[in-house]
Amino acid sequence: MRSSIARQAAATAASGFKPSPMALLPPIPLYRRLFRAHRKHLPREMRVLGDEYIKAEFRAHRKVDNPAHLIGFLTEWQLYAQKVEGDAWKGEKIEDGKLQKLSDEQVHQLYELMQAIQKRGSDDDGSSS
Repeated sequence: MRSSIARQAAATAASGFKPSPMALLPPIPLYRRLFRAHRKHLPREMRVLGDEYIKAEFRAHRKVDNPAHLIGFLTEWQLYAQKVEGDAWKGEKIEDGKLQKLSDEQVHQLYELMQAIQKRGSDDDGSSS
């Protein structure tokens, strides 16, 4: 006999397990959500740069076999989508703990991204004068 959802939830709560605060989206729905978030919440210039970055990252992680890496990848992108949708990303800095965990290659990618953003910003300032 099947138990109801309420009984399952009660059993889960009684056993001490807490439901996760957010359900992790599968890769394809998350990918689409990211593009929608960019389309709705970012200026055109930032959207173009962000969309290309999303495409490159998802392509690079397409064949990841390690479940821990996959979960970490999807979790961080889902948190990013939530921040963009809520405009919480503006002026935010990377946490020191996360920065320390980055590999040299990731730090280099982040530096290149920063340079691309600064270059676009200086190009926009120069063209509007």
